[in-house]
This record gives sequence, structure tokens and C-alpha cells, in this order.
Amino acid sequence: MRLLLDTHVALWALQEPARLSRRTRAAIARAQILVVSVVSPWELAIKQALGKVRLQRPLAHVVRALVDDLAASVLDVSLEHVLAVEALPAHHGDPFDRLLIAQAQVERLTIATSDRHFAAYGVPLLEV
Repeated sequence: MRLLLDTHVALWALQEPARLSRRTRAAIARAQILVVSVVSPWELAIKQALGKVRLQRPLAHVVRALVDDLAASVLDVSLEHVLAVEALPAHHGDPFDRLLIAQAQVERLTIATSDRHFAAYGVPLLEV
């Protein structure tokens, strides 16, 4: 499976793995390709500044742990990803999630998420 972790799933995998089902933890461990979008640290930085998220360690350490501990690669945002957002219907208002959905479509990735809005976009999902 080629798996893109939604921001909250990536954070849970690091800070609170018990929040993920056994099936989800196994899928993350067995993924052929495991990806965390650069969108996720961006989202975490903004939400942390607004007091909506609390990280157990500095953001740079969180990103390093995603790469090192989870063996994830970081997916940069390309112009193709940004342009794909324009074609998305307005099922979801969160710009970070919309960009993750566009990345999953362009890169043909399955998204691990608990966000029910993602299903409306027809991207493959691993529901957490």
C-alpha cells in the first residue's frame, strides 16, 4: 500500500499510538511507501501557534521522528498538487485537508484518516 498519513494520524502514530487501531498500526508498518506531506508540519505549526494543538516536543523533532521512527518520506507540495485543489468540489473547507486530498489524487496514494469528509472525494482511504 502507498500510504499518506493525515496530520492527526501522523501525530497519533508518534505521540499516542494506542489511538490507532491494530489494523492501522499494521498498515503503517507494512506500507510499501509511507508518506507524510510537508503540509502536515505546516498545519501543526499554525495550529500550535493558535493553541489548537500541543506537541510533546519541538516541531522539528516531530518531523525528524516521522522520518526516522516511522520511516516515512516527506512529500513536497508541487504546482500540480496546488492546481489539483482547484478541481476539488467543496465537500471539505479545511485548506490543509484539501491539499492532502489533491496530493493523494495526483500521487495515487491511500490516505490514513479519521476524517469522514475525505470519502466524498473518492480517494482511497484507510479509515482509522
